[in-house]
Order: sequence, then C-alpha cells, then structure tokens
Amino acid sequence: MKTALLRAGISLAILAFAASAASAETIRIAEHRQARIDALNKVLPAIEKKLGVTIQVVEYPAPEKDYFSKLLTELGAGNAPDLFTANADSDVPDLVQAGYAAPITDAVKAWDGYGQLLDVAKRLSTAPDGQMYQLDTMLGVQQLYYRKDLLDAAGISTAQPKSWAELMDRIHEIKQKTGKFGLLLPAGESWGGGAFSEAFSLFIVGSKTPQLIDADGKLDLNGEGVKDVFGIYSTLVNDGLMPIDPLLGPEPWVIPKYEMFPKGDLIATTCGTWCYIYDWGSQAKIPVPNVTQTVGTWAVPNEDGSGSTVTVGGQNIWVVNAKSADVEMAKKVLLELGSVDTTVAYSANLGNIPARKDAADNADFQKLAELVPVLKDAENGTYLKSGPGFTAVSEGVAKATEAILRKQTDAAGAQKILVDYVKQVLGDDQVK
Repeated sequence: MKTALLRAGISLAILAFAASAASAETIRIAEHRQARIDALNKVLPAIEKKLGVTIQVVEYPAPEKDYFSKLLTELGAGNAPDLFTANADSDVPDLVQAGYAAPITDAVKAWDGYGQLLDVAKRLSTAPDGQMYQLDTMLGVQQLYYRKDLLDAAGISTAQPKSWAELMDRIHEIKQKTGKFGLLLPAGESWGGGAFSEAFSLFIVGSKTPQLIDADGKLDLNGEGVKDVFGIYSTLVNDGLMPIDPLLGPEPWVIPKYEMFPKGDLIATTCGTWCYIYDWGSQAKIPVPNVTQTVGTWAVPNEDGSGSTVTVGGQNIWVVNAKSADVEMAKKVLLELGSVDTTVAYSANLGNIPARKDAADNADFQKLAELVPVLKDAENGTYLKSGPGFTAVSEGVAKATEAILRKQTDAAGAQKILVDYVKQVLGDDQVK
C-alpha cells in the first residue's frame, strides 16, 4: 500500500513538474555585444524567478548597423524577439509607424519605477502623440573628451571652448604643436547611425537650426545650421585634423577610439560616459591610466558662443514587439529591465547612466566613481527631438559624411546629399 502511494505521489509530482514546465512561458530578448549580453545575463535569474517566466537571450550581430538591419528583417518577417532595443531614440518613430512597437504607456505609468525616472528620460520615452512606445532605461551623456595630460604637456589650453570657431582654433593648434590628430567625429556609412547620434546631433542642437522637425512633423534639413555642421566635418578632413582611413573600414571606431586615443595619436573625440569604462577604463583592451584625471571633457559649444551643450540621448531603449505572442508578459519583463539592479549592471559593463534617480543610492553604482557625478548632470542636458523619418535622416547623414571623408563634396554638397536622400526615401513633401 505504501509503495503504491509512494508511486502515486511520485507520478503526481512528475505530472505537476511537467505541467509547470509546459506552462512556463518563454520571452525572447534581442541583445548584441558581449558586454551588454553579460550585463543582461547577470540579472536574468532574478527576473525569471520574480515573474515565473523563462527568458531567452537571442544574440544579434555586434555592430549597431548590422544589429538593426537584422532586427528590421525579422520584424518584417514576424519572427523577431518579444523585446529589443533601438540603437537611438530617432529609430523609434519609424518602428511605431511600421506597426512594430507596442504601446506601453499604461504599464509604464502604473509601474512603481515611473516616479523615479529622470524627467529627461520620460520626455525621451514619450512620442509626440503623448503615448509611450519605448522605455529609455539608460542615458548616454555625450560631450567632447580630450587628453588633458597631453594638452598640458604641449602648453595648449584645456579651458572650455566658447564657440565653434574657438574649438576649431584649438584643434588646429593641437595639430600644429603636437602633429597629432585633433578631433574625431564619427562619420561615414560604416559607422552607421553613430555618424548621426554620436556626432552630427551633438552639434546641430547648438547651431542655427537647433531642431530638425517642426510642429507639423516636417523635417527642416535645408536650414543654415545643417550646412554649418557639415562645414566642421569638411574642415577636419581637408585640414588633416581627423583620421580618415580607419573610418572607411568595416569597424571604424576600433582604431581611432580604442587604439589611437589611448596611445595619444588622437587628442579629442566625441563620446559619452561609457568611454570612461568601456573604451578607456576598466573594460578597455588598451586602458588610459588614471582615466578620469587624464581624460577631461568639454561640453559642445554653441556655434555663436552663446553657451554650450551636453547632449543626452537614450541608451537601452527597450521596445516591446507589437507581434509578441504575449505582449503583456513582455511589458512586465520590460519594466524589470528598467529596475535599479538591471540598469546598474549595464552601467558597470558599459558606462551609461541609469535613467533613475534612486540609482544614486545603490551601493554598486556608488562604486562607479566615474559615473556618479554625471547622474546629477543628466537632467539638464539637451536632446534632439525625433519623429517619423529620422531613420532616413540618420542614413542620409552617414552618406553625406562619407562623401566628405572621400573628399567628393563640400559642406553645401553634403547638405544636398542629405536632403536628396531623405526626399527619395520619404517623399518631397516630408522635407521643409
């Protein structure tokens, strides 16, 4: 009798386990680059336990351009993961317009973490229609990063440049006194969206055309400021102030940022807080010794000398696939990806800033001495408003700067390449 009962109990336990296993839901998350994947894997067990869900990380190609290309292909085919990130805030309006992004407004505003989000993160996460289709869980605070030690040694001022003209005078002085490249701006088609989000957008907000979209949703690409920004690229290329050959290769960031800057062959570059950790700090292959003392920052000066700009943009811009088999569960996982533990794990590996005020109180975040002060500054940053068609603008900037790198055009010609490309993709009526 006892044996029969024991067997029955075992059978019931097996059946219960099988039923539980069968009912365990799987949410697939697209992620790319090993440092990001490692950060995500660190927090997944706790999320799975809390939500009673199995999470599968789907590894995508590392370069942002290849990542987004594969993502769009799979979204179009209807087999993309349940959760994914956009490379930049400017990508999201087109994802929404294509029907790929599920609205998440109610879930995010009911979330206990919503009140802890920095206001700038809320604004970045909110579309012009007032709805939310993305959650910017991390922020990238971008400025100009320079080798303070090398400028001091050469007797070159490290004071904040007050205008574009003063900045370019400084870059020319670097070339003259050190023989080194003075400034890198991400550019060209190989760099993909970074040519727009890591360089062009940092300068356009301080130009005569500080925003590229008007109240009617039309793109203002013929403004004087657009040509002026391309003029900076042209000067850097034509005067030999920026390395060109590496930017025409398949991974254009590797040589200038990961090799030339640490070795002192490149003196300044646009970058974000991640550079203090991922590019030149604890996660770097060629670290810069005493990086926070050796590498200083300048805000990007406004063109006319009226001030300077620290540009803030979303990082870890999570989007729920509108075609997910379980949109509601995907939203729950999304909110966990915005938790303090998750955002701090990404900060430690990548150097981006959590988009939450309460991250400042986290013991692990406090250990990231390079990032703690920046969290307080992020709220006051400027950002470029985006809208439908910004993916085409980003692609157009990459094409225009590619032509400048190859010395095929000047600033006015680059602006024409941008305008013509966007009109070709979106139609003449979408460009002001």
